[in-house]
Amino acid sequence: VPNCGGFVAIACGNYHSLALRNDGTVAIWGSNKGDQRTATPTGNGFVAMSCGEFHSVALRRDGTVAHWGSNESGERDGLPTSAP
Repeated sequence: VPNCGGFVAIACGNYHSLALRNDGTVAIWGSNKGDQRTATPTGNGFVAMSCGEFHSVALRRDGTVAHWGSNESGERDGLPTSAP
């Protein structure tokens, strides 16, 4: 687990995991088979996150959504914002 400590929530996909820190940043670890770790969002202000098999989404305090990872089956199509 990267930079252990200060976590307030976790989410697990099939091959990767996310953790939300109390400062609003997101940590990610595990496989990068579907680019789950390639475009991890930076900055703080995240309040929730979730994982799919090869993709992830995170909700910011301002209501915008960050999404990254695979879009092989349209997992990210139609989300309200673009990738981080």
